[in-house]
Amino acid sequence: MTSLHNTRVRRRRLGVAAAAAAGLFATLLAAGPAVATPDPGTKPAKEETSTSQQAEARKAIENNEIPGIDEIIHSDNMSHVANVPKEHLKGTNSDIAFQGKYAFSGNYDGFRIFDISKPSKPKTVAQVLCPGGQNDISVSGDLLFLSTDASRSDNSCSSVSQPATEKSSWEGMKIFDISDKRNPEYVAAVETACGSHTHTLVPDRKNVYVYVSSYSPSTAFPDCQPPHDGISIIKVPRKAPEQSKVVDFPVLFPDGGNPGAPTNPGVSATTGCHDITVLPSKDVAAGACMGDGILFDIKDPEAPRIIDRVQDNVNFAFWHSATFNQKANKVVFTDELGGGGAATCNEEIGPKRGADGIYDIVGKGDKRKLEFKSYFKIDRPQADAEVCVAHNGSLIPVKGKDIMVQAWYQGGISVWDFTNSSKPKEIGYFERGPVTLDQVTTAGPWSAYYYNGYIYSNDIAKGLDVIKLDDPRTNEAKRVKMDELNVQTQPDYFEDFRN
Repeated sequence: MTSLHNTRVRRRRLGVAAAAAAGLFATLLAAGPAVATPDPGTKPAKEETSTSQQAEARKAIENNEIPGIDEIIHSDNMSHVANVPKEHLKGTNSDIAFQGKYAFSGNYDGFRIFDISKPSKPKTVAQVLCPGGQNDISVSGDLLFLSTDASRSDNSCSSVSQPATEKSSWEGMKIFDISDKRNPEYVAAVETACGSHTHTLVPDRKNVYVYVSSYSPSTAFPDCQPPHDGISIIKVPRKAPEQSKVVDFPVLFPDGGNPGAPTNPGVSATTGCHDITVLPSKDVAAGACMGDGILFDIKDPEAPRIIDRVQDNVNFAFWHSATFNQKANKVVFTDELGGGGAATCNEEIGPKRGADGIYDIVGKGDKRKLEFKSYFKIDRPQADAEVCVAHNGSLIPVKGKDIMVQAWYQGGISVWDFTNSSKPKEIGYFERGPVTLDQVTTAGPWSAYYYNGYIYSNDIAKGLDVIKLDDPRTNEAKRVKMDELNVQTQPDYFEDFRN
């Protein structure tokens, strides 16, 4: 049985890592392609922990330094109101999208639709079996989009795994009609170079543009040849999605991007983008692209233009995702240290590696620059068996403040304030204890998003969690009611919402 505890005193917090220990970890990650491994599901962590590591974890549990196995703890301003376990789709849970009273949950085996009209009692409306990791998910009007970044025998939902070395293999974007939420209809598919690891929607009235992020080309892959230095742009006519097609592949890195090791040890070479976030009201986008972070103009969605580009070859291993503040004068980039398959929230790694990087956006127009301000990382220690990494989050809409909620896999969910971009601070958390102490395990929240008064989290192993945040610093956000939310297509919360 899972127990529920309020905040309890922790006797240990993460401090600055010892140089020798951090250096050893960096060497291990740089020794092979582990830094750039895809998100979990394709290659779940299975490394056994040592007897001494298990003993240390048990002692930490006894000393109230970490929660017990599957034990839930949280700060006083957060409460757990619901959990819906997995049912027919047993794969890794991934991203979430929202529309009206529905939440759409991605899973490596397909997707699930929930009725969340009563957040304390989510109800399953439909479960669609359509394997193709990682099934990154978005919705726009009557259309639902799924990313396939796992080589399949064809584009059907009955396909099977097939090596990417075979020309007939398929990866790309699948499109469903969700006008009937109980009976989604598969209506179109578009193959894209190197598949679709994630995607981002740039919608207008007649069309939906889809920015497809993918990476890791190989001369052995007929449909994923190097150099792969850009993104695929798909144009989807709303009234005729079967006519969807790739309209361009803009090159974002004409110089090839970050070369990675050996030039920059421990850093991923840039061979595409992992994720892109757009803020259409400001005609701006931020790309997290393996070894690079980029800022670009999307006034013409078919022709994005690079404004600025930054690297962090000291503390960032893999630029994973991005979040703007509402004014678009800041952006938070995440570092997926260890590729989402390693325990990185501990004293050995320290507070700067595997963290969020906060950047101010200074200047105007094409002269805008990304200026680094600080790092943020949860300081709650995790067991050596817990995969912990900075992952997907969203803004909490509070005027005059920059506050976001973020998933950290087995590090749980963090609510943190970066209004002062030089001094970010955590103001709330929700966390489960280790799934097991016997081996390094990929589990915990993949994504954690604020939508219409509640935090919704897609836990990789445990299913959908609903969490209530009650805090005077964030309570005004409850007045913001969205009709639709794809977090990577950030809305203007204070112009696009209805009371």
